[in-house]
Amino acid sequence: MEQQKLPNATTSIVLGSISFLCCCFSMGIGGLILSGIALFLTKKDEKLYAEQPDLYSNFNQVKTAKIIAIIGLVLAVITFAWSVYTIIAAGGWEGYLDQQKEIWKQMGYEIE
Repeated sequence: MEQQKLPNATTSIVLGSISFLCCCFSMGIGGLILSGIALFLTKKDEKLYAEQPDLYSNFNQVKTAKIIAIIGLVLAVITFAWSVYTIIAAGGWEGYLDQQKEIWKQMGYEIE
């Protein structure tokens, strides 16, 4: 019988990798979502592999995707927690935005 590839392995690796970038650009929320989806897909592939291990050839790729997704999830949780802490320490969302405006003004940008 010819071996097949697990259907979500490549997608999980891509989502886990993109979750690293989303941690930086979305206060951790994008990283949480993408790495969560990647973990869900790896769980589906692990179940498929457990049912018929001789049928699939790329289980190592699924294990790699799971590790990448877990790292992305941990980074997203840390980034999200830091973002929440920063907002609270600045005195709420308005205080946070005022703080960001001051930083941009110090860099030489004109903010209204």
